[in-house]
Amino acid sequence: MPRGTPTTASSTCLGAVRYELELAGGGPLPSSLCFATGGVLRIRSIGPGEVTVDREELVDSHYEAGVVDLRFVRTGTVDVFIPRPDGTHVLTVVVR
Repeated sequence: MPRGTPTTASSTCLGAVRYELELAGGGPLPSSLCFATGGVLRIRSIGPGEVTVDREELVDSHYEAGVVDLRFVRTGTVDVFIPRPDGTHVLTVVVR
């Protein structure tokens, strides 16, 4: 299972996998990812309602106990907004 490894525009899509980001460490976050439909972005160490997306119709979101799961249910491009101490980080997710 991939954990916090950034991808670049030239990278291939990860497929329908679960990709985990741990926010507690404060390290760098990827600026973009690519998933197949059904892929999940799991963000740990976050409060309820803190992570938002710009295209809710493409994402099924679930929060529980400091973890938000974003399941990408339709193809398209989604910007995920993640609060950070120095401002909001935007993670662009391409879903194929």
